[in-house]
Order: sequence, then structure tokens, then C-alpha cells
Amino acid sequence: MITVELDNFSLKEICQSGQCFRMYETEENTYELIAGDQYLKMTQDGGIVNFHCSDMEFICYWVPYFDIDADYSSYIAKINPRDTYLSAAAECGSGIRILQQDLWEMIITFIISQQQTIPSIRRRVEDLSHAYGSRLPVPGTFYSFPSPEQLSAASLEDLLAMKLGYRAKYIKRACEDACSGRLDLSYLGSLSYEDAMDYLTGFYGIGEKVANCICLFGLHHIDAFPVDTWIRKILMNRYAPKSRLPKDLPQSRVCEALIQKHFSRYRGFAGV
Repeated sequence: MITVELDNFSLKEICQSGQCFRMYETEENTYELIAGDQYLKMTQDGGIVNFHCSDMEFICYWVPYFDIDADYSSYIAKINPRDTYLSAAAECGSGIRILQQDLWEMIITFIISQQQTIPSIRRRVEDLSHAYGSRLPVPGTFYSFPSPEQLSAASLEDLLAMKLGYRAKYIKRACEDACSGRLDLSYLGSLSYEDAMDYLTGFYGIGEKVANCICLFGLHHIDAFPVDTWIRKILMNRYAPKSRLPKDLPQSRVCEALIQKHFSRYRGFAGV
């Protein structure tokens, strides 16, 4: 077991943040996580966090996964003090870290996430893992997230039966593209944020919002700024009224303009 004292780190806030869907609170202040083909049990008491793993696993996998080496207090310190809404949000979510998750898992997870609630996403991801992943060699019944080759065994009818709806055809095509090499995960991992966005949005079923989520949570491009329904509401309700945008600005570009006006000062870590 590895015990460390961490600032700006909360297992509860990370678990509830909507960026990972296989982390669960099993008892008070106790969490279990499956990430790709890795399993981890964690506990937290104040700033003291216990990671139930070996030194090597902690250093090689979980330190980068939880972005432990990054100084999140420096990000918070750079918030515009006149932006009272963002300051309050940072205080409320000060324990959240941007996780560096398995790229393939994030591609499928955020394809699933379209028009879905967090509990529904969790169920669909677990269903896929139990049906097509590999059982992990740890106590309990835990399964890895399926690789492209494993998930390609699912027919379109199988995926539809798992209540994936229109997303089933997107997942099936993603598996075909990954197995054929057209979707090259190693190549994708080498791209800049801008190039990764261009690459990802060239695939069936991956629009700008999903691509941004993949960039942020799977590639750790922390400049990515996904805009979902809730972020759009915040931009329109909190930032639009005090912004003097051109009257002839197309509605489709309003959010982009608001982000540029109010968040460009956070270039390089806007996703945080």
C-alpha cells in the first residue's frame, strides 16, 4: 500500500466528476476503480490517500493516471478574481484532477455518452466490459474494458440489445476502423490537440464535443474545452448577459465567442 498526502485531490469529487465511469464508492471514503485492464482500491482521510498497489504500479500507472505531479493550486491561482462564478466553481471542485485514461476506452465511452445520463453511461460501459472484456486476476468479479479486437466480436444486433441505440452503429464502425488500422491509436496519441481534433472528427459518430472529451480525458490535452448541454447553459446564463457580442453573430458561434472572450486567458489548461 502507498500512502501519500495530496493537496487539491478528492476521490469523491473525482468519482462524481463525470469523466470516469468505472470508479465506485464501495464504503465511506473507500473507492474501487477499473481503468483499462487495471484495478485499484483507494481510501482517503482528509489529505491522506492510500493506494492499495505496489510501488511500481503507483509510479508507472497511477501517478500519471491521477495527474498527481501537476500543481493544480497554480491553475486555481490564475483564475480571474473578477470572475466570481468560476472562482466559486473552482472552490467547489478543487479536488478534481483531469485523469489520463485509456484512449480506446475513452473513445467508446464518449461515443456512448451522447444524450445519456451518467448512470446510463456507467451501465452501458459495465455491460460491454462484462460481455467482452477479460476477467481481472483480483478478488471479486471485475472485467477489463474490451480491446478493439474483443469488442469487434459484438455484432450490431448484440450492441443494439445492450440498449446502445443509435450509438451501436458508431461503436461497430469504431471497432472496424481500429482493427483495420484506419483508426490508429498510436498515431492519434502523437498528435497535437488541434491535429487530434481534426483526426477524430473524421470518424463516423465522433463530433466536436465527443472529440474534445476524448482529447481531454484520453489524450490529456488539458486545453480542450468540451461544450455539452450544461456548459452551454452556463455560458449562456452566466457569461452571455455581460458580453458585448456582435448582434449579427450566428447563434452557432456564440459559445465559441464566449469561450474566446472569457477563457482565452487560460490557454494551455482551459479544460481544467
